[in-house]
Amino acid sequence: MRNFKMQKYELNTYIDSPELINERIKEFVKDKIIKIEQIDNTQIQGHILKSEHNLKFVNDNIKMLYFDWAITGCYYASYHSALALIMTKGFSSKNHLATLLLLIKEFYNKGLNREDIQSLASLLDYQDILFYVESKNKREDATYSTKTNYTKQDVEQLRIKATLFISKVKDILKNK
Repeated sequence: MRNFKMQKYELNTYIDSPELINERIKEFVKDKIIKIEQIDNTQIQGHILKSEHNLKFVNDNIKMLYFDWAITGCYYASYHSALALIMTKGFSSKNHLATLLLLIKEFYNKGLNREDIQSLASLLDYQDILFYVESKNKREDATYSTKTNYTKQDVEQLRIKATLFISKVKDILKNK
């Protein structure tokens, strides 16, 4: 589903509306885009390993000056970490927006009960969620447009953000 490109105001609408998130998640479950599954630690670890693998891919592509593919790798490194997180809540997803909504619902510091907040030492904050959306938008541009003239600085900033995002996910997983 390539037509997902979220703007900051749309993200804020979702974050500020648990009812809207729940409605959309129900639709995704009904359409079998989100599946409710047993928590599978092997799958969770597999997604983390894939995230790390994608970061290596990013580093290699930066060295070879394939900045468009490095941007794509940054996004997928982050995406696999997001899939690991939602799996800890018993979900899998086949859609980027569905994954994002589950991240907001389950890990953003609004709408979580006291037990969830206490069980997680650190939560994804607004900037992490915003990074996830921004990297998705840059990934779509890098993958589907004819543009190839990204700068090393652009890619390096995304690589650092992806690395920090994955590190935060690992911390959350350690504290579960």
